[in-house]
Amino acid sequence: MARDAATLARLRSLLTQLTSLTKVRELHWERQIDSAHRYARWNNNLLILGPDAPAGETNTPRYLFITPFDSPACLEVNSADEELGRELLKLVNEVELASSNEPPTDPFALTDEILSRLKT
Repeated sequence: MARDAATLARLRSLLTQLTSLTKVRELHWERQIDSAHRYARWNNNLLILGPDAPAGETNTPRYLFITPFDSPACLEVNSADEELGRELLKLVNEVELASSNEPPTDPFALTDEILSRLKT
């Protein structure tokens, strides 16, 4: 998909920002149980980075999928993208460093916190 220079600059800036936030641990990435993806919540958006593969694995295409919680709109960048692929792989490496020792989570588990938000 051809993108104009302004769109590329905005996407590159977004990837740089996500990488920086991940590096300083302000953006927390998690891995769902039995999933090959990492996910994070940021600015009312769901970020999905995948698939999970060893850091040295360069033949596996990677992607970042972003969708707002309040809209069906979405955006995807993948590692095969000539203009943005390198920036995406930098994010992949930072996410791997930041979350490699974290246990998988179940984002759909019923917890006391979730139950307490429900009005009965």
